[in-house]
Amino acid sequence: MNAEQVRHYLGLDHGGNIKKARENLKGVVKETPLIYSDFYSKENKCNVYIKPENFQVTGSFKIRGAYNKIANLSDEECRKGIICASAGNHAQGVAFSAQKRGVKSTIVMPNVTPLLKIEATREYGSEVVIHGDVYDESSNKALALAEEHGYTFVHAFDDYDVICGQGTIGLEILDELDSVDEILVPIGGGGLISGIALAVKSVKPDVKVIGVVPVGAMSMKISIDEGQVTRLAAVRTIAEGVAVKQPGNLTFAFTKQYVDEIITVSEKDIMEAVLLLLEKHKMIAETAGVVPLAGVRKRAKPGKNIACLISGGNIDVVTISSIINQGLITRGRIMCFSVELPDKPGQLVKVAQILAEHGGNVIELEHNQFKAIDRYSNKVALEVTVETNGHAHVKEILEALEDNGFEIRRVY
Repeated sequence: MNAEQVRHYLGLDHGGNIKKARENLKGVVKETPLIYSDFYSKENKCNVYIKPENFQVTGSFKIRGAYNKIANLSDEECRKGIICASAGNHAQGVAFSAQKRGVKSTIVMPNVTPLLKIEATREYGSEVVIHGDVYDESSNKALALAEEHGYTFVHAFDDYDVICGQGTIGLEILDELDSVDEILVPIGGGGLISGIALAVKSVKPDVKVIGVVPVGAMSMKISIDEGQVTRLAAVRTIAEGVAVKQPGNLTFAFTKQYVDEIITVSEKDIMEAVLLLLEKHKMIAETAGVVPLAGVRKRAKPGKNIACLISGGNIDVVTISSIINQGLITRGRIMCFSVELPDKPGQLVKVAQILAEHGGNVIELEHNQFKAIDRYSNKVALEVTVETNGHAHVKEILEALEDNGFEIRRVY
């Protein structure tokens, strides 16, 4: 989007256009209700509410922007069809919306896209074109096809109608929680936070809109800090849904003008948030979706009302398993240690007894003579994985083992 177009969109009636988007979305998307989090509120000593867009149709907020874009197309544009490039939630949002509106759609996906996502997109009636190894290559292909066939290209974030569709989330939060002080929103390309900020500032300018980004994918934060759209050489985060190298020109302008602050979270924070949301709320969310919860402790103050947007829940079970394990380690719920024992009877029993006395539940144990550092030292390598009850409990167990003469090496 060029500078002249950006200036044009900056001057529009954002509040009115987002209200119009809300009318477009009636009967199509869920107005997801806020959920008060007893756990996060207690842990952060403030009032934390969850906006669960993981419960949305297609499992993510993306359907809002996609449907609003298609609803605003002319009859001629609908006749020619639409196209987008995506390997994730945007693809399904566009495919579902196009099917709902009776519009032909083509989705260009990189060849690394999981088969499950390809089939899910096809099930909505879209033609799927597999092209390129990365998103940029897929996007260039989609733009070429749009030029060739006259399709309307539906950008994942740098599009005003898409942004207004996402902004309906902000109106819903204000309707349900008039006393909200801050709304925490994940940032990838910036379409989601732009829409929410436009909506919120048009109704209640005093409510703060806070962006949250992983430390490995800070394209919008760096762009704002440097005062210009900046492209990162690489992004590296488990939160692939916000792993965007460069924000949009329009989303940058909106974020710069309407977003109050952008904070960062670590990979460890994100994995912990996935685990806690699952454990405390029985709710599954994708890694990008929990980024606001990962950052809530940085904004917490007694009495403050904070709404955290859970942007999506499309995550595969293998990834969930890996993240849960990492989250358990982060919370001190699992720990592993190794120790070399004299190769004589009773040593393993002694370790087991210490663990039992201090409430450590053994999950896995490997007692292997051939893993000793020195095979001729007459010692045996023991590696134990233990279920624990937090970092203080881990410390207690390790100190008890060391007090009994064992030299412990913490594995994780």
